[in-house]
Amino acid sequence: MRIFFVVLLSVISFFSNAQEKFPRKWVQLFNGKDLTGWTPKITGYAYGDNFGNTFRVVDKKLTVNYDHYKTFDDRFGHLFYKTPYSYYLFAVEYRFVGKQNTGAPGWAYKNSGVMIHCQPPATMGKDQDFPISIEVQLLGGDATGERSTCNLCTPGTNVEMDGKLVTQHCINSTSKTFRNEEWVRAEILVLGDSVIKHIANGDTVLVYQKPQIGGGNVSHFDPTVKKDGELLKSGYISLQSEGHPIEFRKVEIIDLSPYYNKQQAAAAKKRQRKK
Repeated sequence: MRIFFVVLLSVISFFSNAQEKFPRKWVQLFNGKDLTGWTPKITGYAYGDNFGNTFRVVDKKLTVNYDHYKTFDDRFGHLFYKTPYSYYLFAVEYRFVGKQNTGAPGWAYKNSGVMIHCQPPATMGKDQDFPISIEVQLLGGDATGERSTCNLCTPGTNVEMDGKLVTQHCINSTSKTFRNEEWVRAEILVLGDSVIKHIANGDTVLVYQKPQIGGGNVSHFDPTVKKDGELLKSGYISLQSEGHPIEFRKVEIIDLSPYYNKQQAAAAKKRQRKK
């Protein structure tokens, strides 16, 4: 156990200051013009069916809209990027706008999310509500009261914190409350199946380890996909639709896999020399 934590600390140290060790060569996953590279999956509809033109580009922003819905009717949606990732730094700049769609659940008010380590979207059932994934929950606040963002939710998954398995579905971060239509930058540092860090406007607000399949809070899934206890080393990224309009003006990533692979190769050579 002690060796595990020594290794864990070294991994965190190596990657947590990625912007200092490596040039920030952000790759834009959203081109500002259309949804090239992105495919929707909305509950009750086939993969690729963008019901109600839910996901669209407006004024160079990737937006989630409900103006073609009469009522929400639990049509939870996820817009998947085409490429799975394992070690990376991902960022979105988002804001909540307008009013919640009629019929959306109360808890979904100013509520959206970035889903990471998602199951392949083509494996989702037609009526499946959420992908088996780790959710970085994005929340907006009102004029009064506190409501953190960059929280953790776990549809069909669990994580570890402080060496203990956490089965609670949602855990709040330590972020401040972002109100009205304020733009917020959320960054997510993902290190395979070891460490995940949530960052809100530059502040680290939540850290956990060992993302893995397990638990509930996901329905109508294929049982062969939900292999409880399996660590999540990689997966797809998706942006969520839960009933409140939201805009993303930036969606970008730094793939850290080449740096990680280089570090692993250097460590292997060092161990070989010591033999």
